[in-house]
Amino acid sequence: MVPFLLGARFVTAIAVFNTSEDTTDMLRYLFEHHGFVVVTAFTHRIRDGYTNLEALMRQHRPAAIVYDIAIPYEENWRLFEHIRSSPACAGVPFVLTTTNEAQVRKVAGGEPVLEIVGKPYDLDLLVGKVRAAAASAQQ
Repeated sequence: MVPFLLGARFVTAIAVFNTSEDTTDMLRYLFEHHGFVVVTAFTHRIRDGYTNLEALMRQHRPAAIVYDIAIPYEENWRLFEHIRSSPACAGVPFVLTTTNEAQVRKVAGGEPVLEIVGKPYDLDLLVGKVRAAAASAQQ
């Protein structure tokens, strides 16, 4: 989870886990524009075992993960908890996105929600949250 040298500059890798191809593409473009190396995975492919989370994390070593809690919120919150608690993601901060912050807060119960940035995305806020999360992982 450290920046690595790419050409003549250091870059930071982040991961985007989402359910939507359009949103994943938009976030990849946004974060690459801001100097990140972006690796993506669809949450349903992680859930169903088509994406090997451990191998993805080991290979790319993202400094932060942007994770979307989508409908059905309960099921996707449980998947998030499973992913977050996996040894592959130990110490990696998450920035959460959702279309319904109030509903996700209900599903999260008494557990603190790490960070929820609602949609439509405030892109500057989202980039700032990811930069801060990545920086905290690198210290």
